[in-house]
Amino acid sequence: MIPALMPTYNRADLAFERGQGSWLYAVDGRRFLDLGAGIATSSLGHDHPQLVSAIAQQAARVMHVSNLYRVPQAERLAARLVAASFADSVFFCNSGAEANEGMVKMIRRAQAHGGHPERTRIICFNGAFHGRTLAMLSATGNPKYLDGFGPVVEGFDHVPMNNMNAVRAAITPETAGIMIEPVQGESGVNIADPRFMQELRAVCDEFGLFLGMDEVQSGMGRTGRLFAHEWSGVTPDVLSTAKGIAGGFPMGAILATEAVAQYLTAGSHGTTFGGGPLACAAANVVLDVLLAPGFLNQVQTRGTQLAEVLDSLASEFPDLFAQWRGIGLMLGLRCLAPVALMQDAAMHEGVLTVTAGDNVLRLVPPLVLTEEDCAEAGRRLRRAALRLRAHQAAAAQNAENAA
Repeated sequence: MIPALMPTYNRADLAFERGQGSWLYAVDGRRFLDLGAGIATSSLGHDHPQLVSAIAQQAARVMHVSNLYRVPQAERLAARLVAASFADSVFFCNSGAEANEGMVKMIRRAQAHGGHPERTRIICFNGAFHGRTLAMLSATGNPKYLDGFGPVVEGFDHVPMNNMNAVRAAITPETAGIMIEPVQGESGVNIADPRFMQELRAVCDEFGLFLGMDEVQSGMGRTGRLFAHEWSGVTPDVLSTAKGIAGGFPMGAILATEAVAQYLTAGSHGTTFGGGPLACAAANVVLDVLLAPGFLNQVQTRGTQLAEVLDSLASEFPDLFAQWRGIGLMLGLRCLAPVALMQDAAMHEGVLTVTAGDNVLRLVPPLVLTEEDCAEAGRRLRRAALRLRAHQAAAAQNAENAA
C-alpha cells in the first residue's frame, strides 16, 4: 500500500527537531554537522537570529497579497540585486526549476520580439541539471530523469561542456541561446573553464544569441562571489538563481539585462506566490549578510579550509578517494568506493553530506560555517574514512571466506 506521503525520495531514517548555525539536532538527541545545508539551500545555517526575526515579523504583518498589488519587500530586493549584479531587472518565482523555465521563456520571447521568431532552440550541456519540470527534464537531457516522462519537450540541443567546437557545430539558424551552469552540481561539481565561458560570451555576441546562466545552486555567495560567473569575468544576458537566496524559504529569481527583460510585459509571464512579502523579507536578510564587508571573502577562506580537509583525506586514503574539486563552499570529493557507503559512514560520525554524479561526495555547507566547524569536519570525516576502510576490509574478508 502506498504511503500517504508519496515515496519520491530515498529518505534517510533521520528526523530533526532543531538547528543552530551549521549543526542539526535529531529527535533522538544526536548532533550532526550539516555539510549539505538542505542541498545548498540553508545559506545562513539554522536559527539565524536576523532571518528568524524577519520571517516572524513579516508573517505577523502580511504573508501574501499576490502580484495584483505592489510588494515593497520585492521592490527593495530587486533594486538591491540589480545594484549588486549585471542585471537591469528581476523576476521573482518559487524555485530553481521555475526560474529556469522562465529564463528559457525570456530568451525565446526576446528573440521572437526582436525580429527572430525562428530562433527557439537552446544549447545545453551534458552533465547539466536544470530541474524536474517537463521542459527542464528535456533541457537536462539525462535519460535517468526522462524515463517514463516522454516524449521529450523539443527545443534543446546537448553538447559536451568545455568543448567550443561542439558548441559551434550545434548552432543553427534556429538557435536562440545557450544555457550553462558555471559549476555543475548534480553531475559531480564540475567547473566550466573560465576560457570556455569567455568563448561562449563571444560566440553569443557573434551569432546574436543570449547567454543564460543557471546559478540555482552556484549563486548567492556559494562560491565566494555573489554569482559564480563573476570568477570568469563573463557577463550573462540572463541568470536564474534559487536555493540559498532566501536562506531555506522557497524562492527563485531571474535576473536579466534590459535587452532580454524588456519583452516580459504585463501578462506575458506570472506566478501566484513569487516575490511575496514573506519570501522577500527572508531574502533581504540573506542579502544583508552576503553583502556585508568581508563576508564573501570569509566564504572563500572557509572553502579553502574545507578543501584542505578533502585534500588531506585524498592523501591519507588513496584507496578510498581520488581527488577533490570545486570552488568556495561548493566542493566535491570523488570516491573510489561507492559514494553511498562514504555518505553513510559520515552520517554514522555525525556529518551530513550530499551525493552527486561521478561517485562524488558533495559538500555544500551553510555559508556561515566557522573555522572550528571546518576543523570538526576534518576530524569526523577522517573517522568516517577509517570506518569505510574497515567496512571494505571486512567485505573483502567475507568474500574470500565465501570463496
